[in-house]
Amino acid sequence: MAGFGIYGLGRMGQAIARRLLRQGHEVHVYNRSPDPIALLAKEGAQSAASLADLVGQLEAPRCIWLMLPAGEATDQAILALADLLSPGDVLVDGGNSNWRDAHRRAMLLEQRGVAFLDVGTSGGVHGVERGFCLMVGGPDEAIDILDPVFDSLSPGRSQESGGPTPPNPNPARRPGFVRTGASGSGHFVKMVHNGIEYGMMQAIAEGFDLLAATATPATRASEKFDLKLDAIADAWRSSSVISSWLIDLAAAALNSDPKLSAFAGRIEDSGEGRWMLHDAIESNIPTPALASALFARIQSRRDNAFGNQLISAMRMGFGGHKEPPART
Repeated sequence: MAGFGIYGLGRMGQAIARRLLRQGHEVHVYNRSPDPIALLAKEGAQSAASLADLVGQLEAPRCIWLMLPAGEATDQAILALADLLSPGDVLVDGGNSNWRDAHRRAMLLEQRGVAFLDVGTSGGVHGVERGFCLMVGGPDEAIDILDPVFDSLSPGRSQESGGPTPPNPNPARRPGFVRTGASGSGHFVKMVHNGIEYGMMQAIAEGFDLLAATATPATRASEKFDLKLDAIADAWRSSSVISSWLIDLAAAALNSDPKLSAFAGRIEDSGEGRWMLHDAIESNIPTPALASALFARIQSRRDNAFGNQLISAMRMGFGGHKEPPART
């Protein structure tokens, strides 16, 4: 691959750039605000002053990876790049876009001879060290062009992501990487992934909510135990059936601040849970756990509970997500 650029240097965009730089790739970066560009330039990235400058710095076949908010910002960037890129180039949307937008975007770019890939990207801000899970939709020919990038971004066959993950039962498959199919399928799979994430976090939160209530003065004295939630979370990290990265993050938060006083427990939802619930209803597929988790997030902005504080702590842990401001 001759040229690789990234437009959108938020938390995830910076993490992707840093992982590629550390693995020896030449990375060109652009962002509307200059501070992230300056930070990455100090780490070896080539800085661009505009989208046109970013494209001009790259040799064909060029690849631009977008890491922008879903919706209008991504559409505007794609329209601008459609006039700047050339036949044979590849444009990637690695953000959390609605999968329905991918087909429209792919058709627009196809008319210019530019390939479009929708890449569901999971791994949060720790993807720099752990690697990212990549769910890639779009034409195989374009995926092959980016194979060196995908190989560096995914965790690798050394299982560097750590934790209790067993070896892949199919050694031919790259860990943390899957070709999902036609345009839109990558973001569809990522949408479902994030819906599952909602449900898992909600189950962990509700369990710790009950533990927290039992660890404080209760209606009946016999119901009170001297429970140490941080110690329980630490125990569950190892050999437990529910051991996972989310439990690791919960344990880290509870060890740092057992009362989670830094979190109010107001939990945002970024869209994927709502999209998944909509698709489930359209497909007549019951997803009660997801529906409950989504409505619990909405309710969290009206009242507080310890479990909601723990979800806020986990979301900060894996993605740097800050709580929405309190409503007045």
